[in-house]
Amino acid sequence: MLYGRHPVVDALKSGVSLDKVMLQQGIRGEMEKELRQLCKAAGIPLQVVPKDRLKRLASGQNHQGVLAFQALVKYYRLEDILPGIYERSETPLLVLLDSVTDVRNFGAIARSAEVMGAHALVVPQKNTALINAEAMKASAGALNTIPVCRETSLMAAVEYLQLSGIQVLASDLQAEQPLSELNLRGPVAFVLGAEGEGISAPIARQADTTFIIPQSGQTDSLNVSVAAGMMLYEAARQRRG
Repeated sequence: MLYGRHPVVDALKSGVSLDKVMLQQGIRGEMEKELRQLCKAAGIPLQVVPKDRLKRLASGQNHQGVLAFQALVKYYRLEDILPGIYERSETPLLVLLDSVTDVRNFGAIARSAEVMGAHALVVPQKNTALINAEAMKASAGALNTIPVCRETSLMAAVEYLQLSGIQVLASDLQAEQPLSELNLRGPVAFVLGAEGEGISAPIARQADTTFIIPQSGQTDSLNVSVAAGMMLYEAARQRRG
């Protein structure tokens, strides 16, 4: 963690990769405005929290009402990644995670995505898993390799991908078309939602196609990281064929 106004502002200005910035409730003025502007420009979440929470997290450090969590990975934007994929004459394969907050699932998805040749993970700025030591361990090192694109709006990211010629496919237990019937040889982005909640309704509506992984057992659904592995394997299988 970074403590204090100047260290956090300096980190933001120098492009240090941060997971999020915390600002104490009630702080106003030029510093607050500068923090908001810098966080917005860098695509870093700014969270306003009670003074007591900052005090607990700071463990005696002089936080001056500001804390930042330094990221274990470098975050990218889609516009940083996508042009290079096309320039290398590769067919994009991306994974979008809608509110997947469990760090072990996140790490396991990253592992499958990297092994199966996906080009990047795409996550929203808010309501997503923190890439901590547990996520890194679950990824077996994949999070050091596969780019993670953090976007202000997942809906805007979906629209950007579609305008870039990428088919956005959403996993949905209510869908009728099975995964195996999809054509995954072209540019594809899979969308997966959190376990128990699934993909949010606006994202599901915006997707080009919804599909289901057929099941014959009695369990409600697959673990999201297992489902991701199956989708990515099917894409890799078709592309090799």
